[in-house]
Amino acid sequence: MANIKSFGERLINNLEKVIVGKRQPIELIVVGLLCQGHILIEDVPGVGKTVLARSLSKSLGCTFNRLQFTPDMLPSDVTGVSIYNQSNLTFEFRPGPIFAQIVLVDEINRATPKTQAALLEAMEEHQVTVDGTTHPLPVPFMVLATQNPIEYEGTFPLPEAQLDRFLLRVRLGYPGLTDELEILTRQQLQHPIEKLKSVIDLKDLLVAMHAIKRVYVSPAIKKYVVNIINQTRQHQDVYLGASPRGSLGLFRAGQALAALDGRDFVLPDDVKKLAVPTLAHRVIVSPAARLRELSAELIVSEIVDVLAAPGGDFEEPKKK
Repeated sequence: MANIKSFGERLINNLEKVIVGKRQPIELIVVGLLCQGHILIEDVPGVGKTVLARSLSKSLGCTFNRLQFTPDMLPSDVTGVSIYNQSNLTFEFRPGPIFAQIVLVDEINRATPKTQAALLEAMEEHQVTVDGTTHPLPVPFMVLATQNPIEYEGTFPLPEAQLDRFLLRVRLGYPGLTDELEILTRQQLQHPIEKLKSVIDLKDLLVAMHAIKRVYVSPAIKKYVVNIINQTRQHQDVYLGASPRGSLGLFRAGQALAALDGRDFVLPDDVKKLAVPTLAHRVIVSPAARLRELSAELIVSEIVDVLAAPGGDFEEPKKK
């Protein structure tokens, strides 16, 4: 897995030329990329959510489109539309902005549920159906959606089915004092993203995406993942626990994180590190728990802290 570790370091270091002091969130973005998953970036305005998505596309040399969701946006504005061509008397499909390898959906919770639903098929099946005809999306295909967690007027909360299609939820947070001073220095004359170049070949990316699936996951680690998921469903303060898609997401993300660390096997610490970003947005807290200001993040963290991790029964892959 040395090649994937080198792959990850090149990509992360390139992104850090633009995004200062946020190595852990950037690492999670790369994990999501390797898993062919989608990322929900939830944070306050101005912390670099949009810039991070643009930097990722430039680092990979992938096609990039941005969708600015608004309440008056229609599903056809996302997927595309069939237009009648009078010259040959046929309908022609005009692809929408969803047809790109990296798609930034800015302020996803500002669109109506009908428009949000236009993303469901694209995110899960990597295809779009318009007027009964199915159109495949490019490979790789990744949605990075942003939303503001503190703004409620004019927003439509994402339904459970939509949230469940995001592999990870990432928060950037405000930069530290030293990092913010560095941001001012770097952007004094020119934004760093203007000089950012591609450091990853598309062929290498596809090879890495397939390679992480061969990372060894012991039976004990698999059981640990399933036990965490099961605890979210049985917790007294949870109204709706994580789905099987969540357990598969945690399993796959653990493989990607291990590969980025240069290992060909998953450790319990990989699962612990990824539990909150992978599961918290899939867990619906009960109304009584919300009154006590108990968040999904706290519940998942509590489950991971209390649940015994694999110890003596954990085995690394046997060397051939």
